[in-house]
Amino acid sequence: MYINNKRNELFHEYYRRWIHIYKEGAIRAVTMNKYLMTHSWLERLIPDLEVGEMSRIAYQKLINDYAIYHERQTTMDFHHQLKSSILDAVDDGLIDRDPTRKVIIKGKQPRIKKQKYLNQYELHKLLDSLELDGHLNWDWFILLVAKTGMRFSEALALTPNDFDFSRQVLSINKTWDYKYVGGFLPTKNKSSVRKIHLDWQTIIQFSQLIKGLPNDQPIFVGIKPVYNSTINSLLKRRCEKAKIPVISLHGLRHTHASLLLFAGVSTASVARRLGHSSIATTQKTYLHIIQELENKDIDIVMRSLSGLSLG
Repeated sequence: MYINNKRNELFHEYYRRWIHIYKEGAIRAVTMNKYLMTHSWLERLIPDLEVGEMSRIAYQKLINDYAIYHERQTTMDFHHQLKSSILDAVDDGLIDRDPTRKVIIKGKQPRIKKQKYLNQYELHKLLDSLELDGHLNWDWFILLVAKTGMRFSEALALTPNDFDFSRQVLSINKTWDYKYVGGFLPTKNKSSVRKIHLDWQTIIQFSQLIKGLPNDQPIFVGIKPVYNSTINSLLKRRCEKAKIPVISLHGLRHTHASLLLFAGVSTASVARRLGHSSIATTQKTYLHIIQELENKDIDIVMRSLSGLSLG
């Protein structure tokens, strides 16, 4: 397979071959699906556009047409997935100059977001609503996610070997392929390989729950496939039972991080606990909370300064 060195090749065909050569086998399946989705939009929006016709105006029109159906951030992602292939076409002489230069990214107004996290009182009410008994079930799964901030795929991949009860530590070193055929997969990034400290109560509970289970097999995954939507439906019922805002499993991850930040835990420590690739990711995700905490800090500083005596 090779990229056809012709300016009159249809751009969406060029892009599909570019994906095959540069991306297949080099990226995660979930990322590959995003590239393929971008390709399907090219077939829909520019079915007859040739590579050599990709001018700044043609590219801006493509972005504008895509933005009719998507929010600005999604349009930005679409642009980023196209840009590398276009720059390669410029380097190969298939396009005269970079058509992505000075592109204007548009998009629909963002939808009103559902509440992403619970406050401490609401979280306590949720945990009280869980049906926890002496056997592992999905309520125990929800509890563990709430107490660790793990990603859904990370929690599914947990095995008894990952629990170090003497040190009160949980090792995160893999994920579970719940979207496709099952089985273990690598973590999202290198920073996602980490150790999470657990409270003594959770340690005691899980030391009993997983006793006798195969050391190298997932403790939550059985014979049937596991779907994110199934667990989110259970979480919704628990939230409604507790009469608190309905959030998703990912919202529990946000809840965990938010409570740590409000408790005064440093952004760097929260980033490590969540497995973020950088502190910048944590700062961007929880900017509103960090700004609120900074405002409180300013008030404290001002009160301290006003109490200083000049005499």
